[in-house]
Amino acid sequence: MTEQLHTHQVRAEGARAAWSGLPHGGHDSAVLHVQCGSSHHVATVYETDSGLVYRATVRARSHGSGDRFDEPHGGHEAESWFDFLTSDDAGGMDDSLPAWCDCGHRTLSRSAVIQWLQAGDHRVVVD
Repeated sequence: MTEQLHTHQVRAEGARAAWSGLPHGGHDSAVLHVQCGSSHHVATVYETDSGLVYRATVRARSHGSGDRFDEPHGGHEAESWFDFLTSDDAGGMDDSLPAWCDCGHRTLSRSAVIQWLQAGDHRVVVD
């Protein structure tokens, strides 16, 4: 597990760098948008010179009707999760990709995301 985490950290750094090099924040390079049934953004896949980059926001908790009225929304910092969808070291890649939307935590399957791309999907809605 430690080796898998280290391998992801290396891939994440490369994926973040590849995404950061895209013009316009990657908007023109997005090839797949994943949304939930409530139309919240879940994840995006970008085509970069280094390969397909998966990017998702992850947060500590959901952000919805369960919030207390006096609790500010800005107190829960989001992080971006970056990864290449495929790599030369595919054997060390976990199939689970973390994601998040306003409904809460999610996990997407790397193989499912790749299948959506191969099928030519540009927008996918997940439950």
